[in-house]
Amino acid sequence: MSIKDKLPAGAVLGFGTAPLGNMFRNIPDEEAAATVQAAWDQGVRFFDTAPFYGAGLAEIRLGQALAGRKRDDYAISTKVGRIVLDEVIAGPQAFGEKGTLFQHGRKNRVINDYSVDGTLRSIEDSLKRLGTDRLDIVWVHDIAQDFYGDEWLARFEEARKGAFRALTRLRDEGVIKGWGLGVNRVEPLEITLDLDEAKPDGFLLAGRYSLLDHERALQRLMPAAAAQNVEIVVGGPYSSGILAGGAHFEYRQASAEIIAKVERIKAVAQKHNVSIKAAALQFVLANPAVAAVIPGASKPERILEDRLAMSEVIPAAFWVDLREQGLVAPDAPLPIDHR
Repeated sequence: MSIKDKLPAGAVLGFGTAPLGNMFRNIPDEEAAATVQAAWDQGVRFFDTAPFYGAGLAEIRLGQALAGRKRDDYAISTKVGRIVLDEVIAGPQAFGEKGTLFQHGRKNRVINDYSVDGTLRSIEDSLKRLGTDRLDIVWVHDIAQDFYGDEWLARFEEARKGAFRALTRLRDEGVIKGWGLGVNRVEPLEITLDLDEAKPDGFLLAGRYSLLDHERALQRLMPAAAAQNVEIVVGGPYSSGILAGGAHFEYRQASAEIIAKVERIKAVAQKHNVSIKAAALQFVLANPAVAAVIPGASKPERILEDRLAMSEVIPAAFWVDLREQGLVAPDAPLPIDHR
């Protein structure tokens, strides 16, 4: 079964809850709850979260917001690889290449643990924070963080012998519907596909298949994944916000080069009266390897924007312009190709 088969019917647009962990700013509880409510009202039935998001804060908020709803009506994916401890620390937590992304989250210490025991503990803790009795999909989180550093290979090996095997067993026992990796690098997904013993159902790829960055995923990952019936859930379609009016790219302030590329895309969009959000979401979903897209939001009005962006009619000339100006790869699947 594919990832789509493990989600509610029509759950192509999901909701990424990283912002509910107080990513970048301190979000009031009422605003977080209203955002989840807005997602539900707009028909969203696929929610992705993680212990990492605010040291459990996003899971807690999501669980509270979904309390009382019929569990069979929606799907939840969360992640393993990090344990949230009871220990509280005084200063901000630093998370390698993700810096102090959740400095406004809970102050509980978060540690890496990709072992079998760590995976089972992480799932148990997530179930408690979410207030639910089951998870649909579980991703092995950030296994490629600091990919070019010295520690990632050891982390990957721990996950291969630990989390991969534990999640395979839980899937085979029917405890979860599926598992995969949730990362923001293409390389570990390619490596995982080459492993004989690892048979993931899909991948959550954040920021590596977007209008701003899609070449490696397009050329290498997508064909290999399709050959094994492994579908992709795309996270970060707005590239940390820069494509939706924000200032961040790759969790940091966007560089002058990225800002310049965004301005070129905006110019083409304005020429054809197209919203950037619509272009970003519809570009992602035009690839047949993509099962769903999960933009994040921390304000209720952003959810309606996402829903409208999904149905916005984009003229063919817009996509032609993007191709001709070299703003998308010449062989990237586009909505125009399916007309």
